[in-house]
Amino acid sequence: MTVESRQFPCDNCGADLRFHIGVQSLKCDYCSSVKTIALDADAAVAEQDFHGMLAKLRDLRSQTTDAASNDLREFTCDNCGGTVAFLGTLTSDECAYCGTVVALDKVHDAADRVPVDGVLPFQIDRDTARKNLKAWVKSRWFAPNAFLRRGVQGIFNGMYLPYWTFDSFTQTHWEGQRGDHYTVTVGSGKNRRTETRTRWSWRAGSFQRIFDDVLLAGTTQLPQNRLEDLAPWPLERCRPFDESFLAGYLASTYDVELDQGFEAARSVMETRLRQIVRGEIGGDKQRITKMDVFYDAITYKHLLLPVWTLVYRYHGKPFQVFVNAGTGEVQGDRPWSWVKIMFAILFGIALVVGGILLYQHFQTPSNVPANIHFDRF
Repeated sequence: MTVESRQFPCDNCGADLRFHIGVQSLKCDYCSSVKTIALDADAAVAEQDFHGMLAKLRDLRSQTTDAASNDLREFTCDNCGGTVAFLGTLTSDECAYCGTVVALDKVHDAADRVPVDGVLPFQIDRDTARKNLKAWVKSRWFAPNAFLRRGVQGIFNGMYLPYWTFDSFTQTHWEGQRGDHYTVTVGSGKNRRTETRTRWSWRAGSFQRIFDDVLLAGTTQLPQNRLEDLAPWPLERCRPFDESFLAGYLASTYDVELDQGFEAARSVMETRLRQIVRGEIGGDKQRITKMDVFYDAITYKHLLLPVWTLVYRYHGKPFQVFVNAGTGEVQGDRPWSWVKIMFAILFGIALVVGGILLYQHFQTPSNVPANIHFDRF
């Protein structure tokens, strides 16, 4: 399906308006007219009821519905499987995930999805992203010299990535053992030695904790470690969702469902709760034998966060780079120089050997002839 509609026409000349980072409003590339994004005075990025939305989704998916927006489109990349949604005119002919040329006949109407609650508008423009990328390249010490000289060549695509945030009240009941170290002297004569042992004692307790804005990526199409390294995000700058913020950019749809997102968030919460339990147990070592966590007042937000994506090639191999368009943080893949790595390893070995020889030199008395040997006991 070819998309021809203009979702945000300029009132002055009729051309497409795009979200302009500098003015944080819609702007026409042809006549420079600016259109302010008008939000309701009482609009807010509000927390949503988790269990209520799950029930609503079950109801919607059990029946045929025409609730999907006629203006919201999707395409799925044949090369990497990534799914991207957009409003109005498609603004890039390349997949933002892998750089493959997009076939417009793959575009189709989007299915029903959890509504977006908030969006972090692009704060970092393309030129700043390119500047940060150059600095990132220069800081890659173990990259090939040719890569450092040539830098990264490619086109930045601006896109919004889906994220979930979760809040929850938790009540944790735990049982465990506290280990306190003590020393004892054992053996006699030459075998006399001190050993460290552990005395274990039973502990139990409970506590309450509230988690706020546990952030999880809503897509599995991009490397999770890169997305995690892009954090933190300035979530305080999120605005209530309005389609105007997407003008000129792609928006990736989520493939991590709401309930799956909470399962991942719960894992994050429980990791933190285990740390708290260990602190409650105290001592030198801890054993957690039981930990029951009760979750209540669970809420979520569906957010769109901005990134600049770029796929470049070095010696024919593709590499991905991501720039957090809220902070400018750069994360990505790069080539490695094995020559530099081997040189660093050999240099490290040389330092160790040199240190050992130097130590041995100062351990030998300098006023004793070299042909006299000492037996050390």
